[in-house]
Amino acid sequence: MTNVNEPQIRIRGLYKIFGASPERVLPDVQKGMSKADVLSDLRHVVGLRDINIDMYAGKTTVIMGLSGSGKSTLIRHLNRLIEPTTGEILIDGQDVMKMGQAELRELRQTRMSMVFQKFALLPHRSVIDNAAMPLEVRGVDETERLNEARKWLARVGLEGFEASYPHELSGGMQQRVGIARALTSNSDIMLMDEAFSALDPLIRTDMQNLLLELQEELHKTIIFITHDLDEALKLADHLVILKDGEIVQQGEPQHILMHPEDPYIIDFISDINRARVLRARTVMKAGADGIPVAGDVDADDTLEHVIARSEGRTDQAFRVMRDGETVGVLTMTDVVRALVPADPSQERQAVAV
Repeated sequence: MTNVNEPQIRIRGLYKIFGASPERVLPDVQKGMSKADVLSDLRHVVGLRDINIDMYAGKTTVIMGLSGSGKSTLIRHLNRLIEPTTGEILIDGQDVMKMGQAELRELRQTRMSMVFQKFALLPHRSVIDNAAMPLEVRGVDETERLNEARKWLARVGLEGFEASYPHELSGGMQQRVGIARALTSNSDIMLMDEAFSALDPLIRTDMQNLLLELQEELHKTIIFITHDLDEALKLADHLVILKDGEIVQQGEPQHILMHPEDPYIIDFISDINRARVLRARTVMKAGADGIPVAGDVDADDTLEHVIARSEGRTDQAFRVMRDGETVGVLTMTDVVRALVPADPSQERQAVAV
């Protein structure tokens, strides 16, 4: 059983070097040789460099970065679809690197599920048969596996489509089948590699909301890959930002947004709609007794919601609540200040210092 106080997945000192002789190149990479120099001088590609992450049970860890940052390479190490050059991957205390083929097969079939960007549905199989596949692979009785698949199809909004085929569904509906399939497997770890990237914006938003709703109910350990910062900030409990195979910054998303530690992060967040992603708990002042308030807001309400509550008045303040208890006070002056970050060039100079 997973100890909620310990990371369910622990990654330590993970390196991946692509090329003919990665072990020969590894010492140079570990000494700090740049990715560009490794490519030009040694004809190898640094995929991942010294990755260290703790992922907790029931939480969503989002790994984000631009194309070529190493995020998809990283997620494929968790179930050893890609073999690392060196490093340690522990799942519930078990060393994935020491697993034999039988243990790996059990890991992939029962403990981890994967949702792909391109849906990966079998075109000649019906929706319910696609959703039931994880249990079919395990040899589960047909009636039992179809009942389980039917339950999860209904849960993701596809009741009545069980007999349809993938080509008869929209992209968003096909991805719902992919999520139902992952849930049918009953694994507690879900790997989602750019799962919503191929969808239209409105459908993508619907899928994000569905995932948040399911997570609130099921508390899966989700590792979600994306190149979209808005999506990352919306979904993540823990955010890991990669660049050129290295972690630039990781932590609670709100903290990263308010306290970027690298010029790369500053540039990344400079154009984001801060009102839509910053939360009342991030900007509030703890305590602040004696300040008159116009009403209550939830700690997780966005500043966009708070602004709407204030009806544009900048002289108001709100009591911030969590689970029925007061945790702080949020003034509209603090809201406005949070929405106007320092000039990016000034922030970059501050980080450099």
